Amino acid sequence: MYQFSYAEVAQDTAVDARERERQALDHSIALLERAAKNGPRSRDAIEAIYITRSLWAILVEDLGQAENGLPQELRAELISIGLWIMNEAEAIRAGRSTNFKGIIEVSRMIRDGLN
Repeated sequence: MYQFSYAEVAQDTAVDARERERQALDHSIALLERAAKNGPRSRDAIEAIYITRSLWAILVEDLGQAENGLPQELRAELISIGLWIMNEAEAIRAGRSTNFKGIIEVSRMIRDGLN
């Protein structure tokens, strides 16, 4: 029978969580890229905006929890980025912007930082 220390299990869980976050960001980015091609009033844009805003709402909520293991300054910066992404997505939904490219670029940077 295998025995693992709590630290090993916790590390595996953190790695799994980062991988799930990376996959969720990949999905959001792919939707945003398709929406950028098909326009801000397309069905693809509606789906991309909904998924992106939902994802970042979850991430921002998690980052705001005291139990989150990231340093407080990094958490605050990521929350600010998340709020910016959600605001940009809302501006696209409301017809005030078409800034898919900005959201995609920032999302890629965050995804790539999940190593």
